[in-house]
Amino acid sequence: MNKPLLYRKRIIPHECILLKDDIILSFSPSIIVTKWKALHPKKDLHHGFSCYFLEEGYKISKFCYEDDRLLYWYCDIIDAEYQSASNSYIITDLLADIIIYPDGFVKVVDIGEIVLALNNGQISISMVKKALNRLDVLLKLIYADGFSDLKKYIEQYS
Repeated sequence: MNKPLLYRKRIIPHECILLKDDIILSFSPSIIVTKWKALHPKKDLHHGFSCYFLEEGYKISKFCYEDDRLLYWYCDIIDAEYQSASNSYIITDLLADIIIYPDGFVKVVDIGEIVLALNNGQISISMVKKALNRLDVLLKLIYADGFSDLKKYIEQYS
């Protein structure tokens, strides 16, 4: 199978963009690893690597400074939809995120955006349940010291 196209779909703000500059380093039907430069560079964030766990419903990203030092790990809760006609994945960001800092501190962010999206009719109850269940699974994995099993997919390239 040829490497697919990747689209990032966001609920807030509402957008769907082709990740045309992302480089796919590894691909299987269940895991995709990419290398990328920041779409909207910030003071510290320059580039990074992402691993999409398509069946589990999360994406683990290593955010890096320009000199390749780790800024932090960023975990998105996602939903992946494969479009066979265009050989593409639409990766929908389900809003809830986890940040893991280099010192090991874990922070859950953007939960309020789920409530906002639900109140505005931008997300269904079933998608909220899916997002919260996936967030719960990932947090339990992180707290059980299982995060190293996830980040190994990226660390072989970074």
